[in-house]
Amino acid sequence: MTLKVQGLTKAFGSLVAVNNVTFEVPKGQMIGIIGRSGAGKSTLLRMINRLADPTAGRILAEGIFDGEVDVCTLKGSRVRRWRAQCAMVFQQFNLVPRLTVMTNVLMGRISYHPTWRALLMMFSARDRAFTIRALQRLDMVSHALHRADELSGGQQQRVAIARALVQEPKILLADEPIASLDLRNASIVMDALRRINKDDGITVICNLHLLQTAKDYCDRIIGMRKGEIVFDGLPSELNEAMAREIYGVGEHGAGEPADDEVDLAFTATQTAESAVDRVEESKERVGAGR
Repeated sequence: MTLKVQGLTKAFGSLVAVNNVTFEVPKGQMIGIIGRSGAGKSTLLRMINRLADPTAGRILAEGIFDGEVDVCTLKGSRVRRWRAQCAMVFQQFNLVPRLTVMTNVLMGRISYHPTWRALLMMFSARDRAFTIRALQRLDMVSHALHRADELSGGQQQRVAIARALVQEPKILLADEPIASLDLRNASIVMDALRRINKDDGITVICNLHLLQTAKDYCDRIIGMRKGEIVFDGLPSELNEAMAREIYGVGEHGAGEPADDEVDLAFTATQTAESAVDRVEESKERVGAGR
């Protein structure tokens, strides 16, 4: 499935969160979208998934419906069909705490059943087998009967990915999937997303804060700043000068306290120990200014 985003804009009153964004996504690519908080990354993914409607622009998808369709014009059952094929993984997991892991993952099959069957939890043997396979792939099958609120953050995110996987999507959108995880669990989650991309040919578009994570895992990086795309290219093409422009490094002038968000974004993820050391050094520099 191919995706074409054309002139996409989202305004909240006088605030323009996403401004005239245009890019194309070929089938099977893994894309990392980077930028500071407030750059428009999450709003962009929510519009692609149709959780938010754009103020202007088009999202053209080919390979889901007959011919090329503007996703922004879909209504009713066609929107639900699109969301099933364009799965979303959230930063805060969005699991039902009191339900088991198995049941949470089965929720990803709801779009394949009438509403009454979904409400009564009447899932088929095929649904359950599919769910077990997804949990096996995420190394979570041993926790299938545990309640979601008994799991660690990294485990909950893997369950959320399994839930997205059982939707049988063509595209998987991940909105800051590792932002609330420690470095070890972040690596486990990113490894899982990369395997899904490579093994299943599923297109993955992932909002990321750590610059090195995007370079390590993604085929292509899109840099956003103040709602606009300021970089779109290969990880090898993203040099330090461009990265500093994306994150607005140096905007506040020399001699001012270090910016925690920027410092974290430039933290490497390959060696957890050195990464933690650099973050701690950043905190010490900021000191009482935090």
